[in-house]
Amino acid sequence: MTTSTEATEPEVAPETRRPIPERRVPFAVFAGVVALAAMLVLAFLGGGIPEPAPEGLPDPGRVTVVALPVLGLFVQLSGVLVIGALLVAVLAMTRTTDELTASGFRAIRSARWVAVAWVGFGLAEVWFTVSDQLALPPSQVDVGTAFSYAFQIPQGRSALAQVALVAIVAVAAHWVLAVREALVVLGLALLALVPPILTGHAASSGSHDMAVVALLFHVIPVAVWVGGVVALWGHLRIPGGARLRAVRRFSSLAPWCFGIVAVSGVVSALVRVDTLTELFTTGYGAGVLAKTAVLALLGLVAYRVRGWLASATPETGSGWRTFVSLTGVELVLMATAIGLGTALSRTPPPVGEPYTELAASLLGGPMPPAPTIGEVLWSFRASGVGLAVVLLGAAAYAVGVWSLRRRGEHWSLGRSVAWGIGLLVFGYATIGGLGVYSHVMFSAHMGAHMVLSMIAPIFLVLGAPINLALRALPGADRPGGQGPRQLLAAMLRTRVAGFFAHPAVAAIIFVGSLYAVYYTPIFDALMTNHLGHGFMELHFLITGYLFYETLLGSAPVPRRLPHLGRLLLLLVVAPFHAFFSIGLMSTSRIVGGEYYRMLDRPFAADLAQDQYVGGSLSWALGEVPILIVALAMLVQWFRKDRRESARFDRREDASGDAELEAYNEMLRRRATEVSRQD
Repeated sequence: MTTSTEATEPEVAPETRRPIPERRVPFAVFAGVVALAAMLVLAFLGGGIPEPAPEGLPDPGRVTVVALPVLGLFVQLSGVLVIGALLVAVLAMTRTTDELTASGFRAIRSARWVAVAWVGFGLAEVWFTVSDQLALPPSQVDVGTAFSYAFQIPQGRSALAQVALVAIVAVAAHWVLAVREALVVLGLALLALVPPILTGHAASSGSHDMAVVALLFHVIPVAVWVGGVVALWGHLRIPGGARLRAVRRFSSLAPWCFGIVAVSGVVSALVRVDTLTELFTTGYGAGVLAKTAVLALLGLVAYRVRGWLASATPETGSGWRTFVSLTGVELVLMATAIGLGTALSRTPPPVGEPYTELAASLLGGPMPPAPTIGEVLWSFRASGVGLAVVLLGAAAYAVGVWSLRRRGEHWSLGRSVAWGIGLLVFGYATIGGLGVYSHVMFSAHMGAHMVLSMIAPIFLVLGAPINLALRALPGADRPGGQGPRQLLAAMLRTRVAGFFAHPAVAAIIFVGSLYAVYYTPIFDALMTNHLGHGFMELHFLITGYLFYETLLGSAPVPRRLPHLGRLLLLLVVAPFHAFFSIGLMSTSRIVGGEYYRMLDRPFAADLAQDQYVGGSLSWALGEVPILIVALAMLVQWFRKDRRESARFDRREDASGDAELEAYNEMLRRRATEVSRQD
């Protein structure tokens, strides 16, 4: 049985183990609730609560109008508390196989009961959402009507999906006994935050995928950030170094949360306003400015907490009072930000659904002009998935290289350049000119597909991001423990990672997904969904990366074919890709025909000809990367043989050609034996 963390912590001298002023905890929570109420009132006065309907028109009543944002607030706070409780065990762990400590069990028990409350608030939100949609007072909505109609509207389906996920969290938390089980339940709790993001203002804003992805990268980091601070307060009663270790672990994660929240918040606000002046002339803009001010204050408080960490020790007495005071202010500001976010979710933004044409609604923007060389080269349209991959990929890689340089370690400039080229190529195929027309024309879509799956992954693999992460991530902060570096290494050794990194599996996914997407109704379904195209972009990139990692990569995966085997695998895959392209050129079925007919574009009206061009591009662009990869593998093979030869020569020089002398001696003995037999 694993010894609990609390049992192994060193005792602290009685005079330094003064109790944390716990009276500040309820005070901070009370202050947060007051701030929430005040900010909600301000946001509602700015336009969040509509006026009563004129007499004679259907009206759900003021109870529904007020109850919906309040329930939304309780749902969000419940989610934050559940995530915080689950983080308690994670922040205190030594290894993922550790059994829960006493504080971890208490936190899991709290998470279970808060999740039950979360389910109740979610069901009530469904009830009042139906009341709002049908314009009926809640007393006139019966159970059958509520659930039957909830399945017919996006908001109802998303709320029910969230309730189902939270119910799984509540049940699963009952069986959590170890840290790794808490990690799984934590993942489910974070997943439960996603369904409501896919509906509401984000889904109805002009730039659909941009708004949804920005909100996704806003809500989840906020929940982790606020939940992490709540989890730290769960460690305040633990003596010794456990609580300080938890604070330092979370302090490495908090800046990332702050940065992602800040950038995604700016993007999320900009896609909902036409001009910057609307930030100062509308109720929605006032709420955005207030939330921005709160975020700036949060950044200052977080900076002070990191400054406190520089001088903190496990035995610090009054220092922990400073920590409680700072994080108390941080929680009040975070609660205020959540309240503002709840109010903004019920406040109509200046930009709602501005597109009256079906094509513009499908594209999330106006139809681009007829394609020319200049338009394809220099056009730009923001894409949520494209921007997220480029910005996060560049930031994470730069931080990794900077971490190595700060420790005095070297990282290849060529690898950094390769990674940058891969991100630029991906950006061109998603947010650049090729990406703009990939939503409109099948030929451009296939060109983007080839770039995403067969060109960008080559450079990204050569950038060796996994190797960089294994060197740059911090290691364990306790003897025999697991830090981020050890966790990543352990993940690479799991059966799941071994399965997907197996050369045969990677090749089957790489080729099979071509036929699965384009020769089935999957393509039509994904193209008519705002996030479907982004999902395809990610899928193409990931499958291409997996395949080329088996051929060109240097990550420590369980199975790595010899160079001859890699070359044979590439030769086996190449014909299947060519057959796919020929099939597109020769088939009479129009792939995505329903989607392209709905677009009714004024150029390239011949869908069959456009598909023929797309198949041709797939064939041409597919063969060139395969040839480049084959040459690269031969170069790697040659370099490996040269390194092994040089290593052998150095070993022989050091041993005085001992191996060669042993071989010659063996030949002499055999020659002597043969001569005796004769």
